[in-house]
Amino acid sequence: MALNILLNGSGGRMGLAISEIAKAHNAVIASACDAGDDASANVANCDAIIDFSFHEITLGIAELAVANNIPLVIGTTGHTAEEKAAILNAVAGKIPVVWAGNYSVGVNTLNYLTRKAADILGEQYEPEVLEMHHHHKKDAPSGTAERLIEILKNSYALNDEQVVHGREGLVGARPRKEIGVHAIRGGDIVGEHTVYFCGAGERIELTHRATDRKIFAQGSVRAAHWAVDKAPGVYNMEDVLGLID
Repeated sequence: MALNILLNGSGGRMGLAISEIAKAHNAVIASACDAGDDASANVANCDAIIDFSFHEITLGIAELAVANNIPLVIGTTGHTAEEKAAILNAVAGKIPVVWAGNYSVGVNTLNYLTRKAADILGEQYEPEVLEMHHHHKKDAPSGTAERLIEILKNSYALNDEQVVHGREGLVGARPRKEIGVHAIRGGDIVGEHTVYFCGAGERIELTHRATDRKIFAQGSVRAAHWAVDKAPGVYNMEDVLGLID
C-alpha cells in the first residue's frame, strides 16, 4: 500500500523534487502545503509528514505530527539552538522523528566514513570541512556540514569554541585541536562536501558531490517509509540506513 504523505514546503525546490519521485517510491502526496496554508486540513488522511520548509515553521509542524500521532521527517535546515530545543521538547517520547541535514544515501555514507577515518587517523591528522552550494542557499554552514562537524567534534573531543568558520588576517599557526569550516556559494551548485584529514606528508579527502536533488527526495521518502513502524524517538538518516555502529 502506498504511503500517504503530508508534504510541507511543497512549492520549494525539494518539495517539487519529492512530488516528482513519490509515485515511483510507493508514496502519494495526499496533502501539499506551503507557508501560510492550513497544514491541519488534510492531515487525518496522511501516514507521515515530510517538512522541507522554513526553520521558523518546523515547530508548528512537529506539534501537528504529535497531535495526530504520525511520524515526522524533518529536512528543513537553519534552525536556531532555541528552535531545535523547542522542537525536540515537543516530540520527545511521543512520535518517531527522522531529522537529518541531508537525506542522500551517499552523504550519509560520507558521514560514516568520516567517523571511521577520524578514529583510524587520530590527532596526527587535522580535520577541515569545505561545503559548496548554489547562490540561493540562505544558511551557512549547510545542515550536511553541521553533521560532519558534529561527527568530528565527537571523534576529536572538541567543543564549539574549537570550530573555526573561515580565517582572515594574522590568525597564527593552526592549533592541533581545531576544525576549520569553509562555505562557498555560487551558481547552481546542488551541493558538494569535502572532509580533509591533513597529515605530515599526506592528505586524505572524502568528497560527496550531488548533481540532482532527486537523491535527497528519494532519501526523505525512504525515511518516511522507515519511520512508520518505529518507536518514538529522534533518529537520523544513518539510523535509516543501518550505518550506526
